Amino acid sequence: MEKTKIDQFLMVNAEKFPEVAQLQIREKLEKLDESAESLLIATPWKNPMVCFWLAFLVGGFGADRFYLGQTGLGIAKLLTCAGAGIWGLIDLFTAFGRAKQYNLNMLMTRF
Repeated sequence: MEKTKIDQFLMVNAEKFPEVAQLQIREKLEKLDESAESLLIATPWKNPMVCFWLAFLVGGFGADRFYLGQTGLGIAKLLTCAGAGIWGLIDLFTAFGRAKQYNLNMLMTRF
C-alpha cells in the first residue's frame, strides 16, 4: 500500500485503534497488496464511542458485547444481570479499549 494511502487511512481511523499499535498498524498496511486495499477501505470498523454508549445505556442487557460480536458473553451478561452490576460497571470503563482492540484484531487477522 502506498504511503499516502496509509497516512489517509490512519488519519480517518486513528481513533478506532489503540494508540500504542499505530506502528504495528502502519507495518501491516505497508505489506498489503492492492487487491486488499478496497476491502480494507470498505471494512466497517467498530466505533469506540458507540460501544461506550451501548455499555452505558443498555449494558445490563449485554448490548456492548453483542456489538463486538461476543455473543456468548452477551448472553451471559444478560442472564446474570451484568454480574449483579459489577460486570456492567467494569465493562463501562473498558468499552473504549475493547472496541479498539477488536478493530486491531480484525485488521491483523483479516488482512
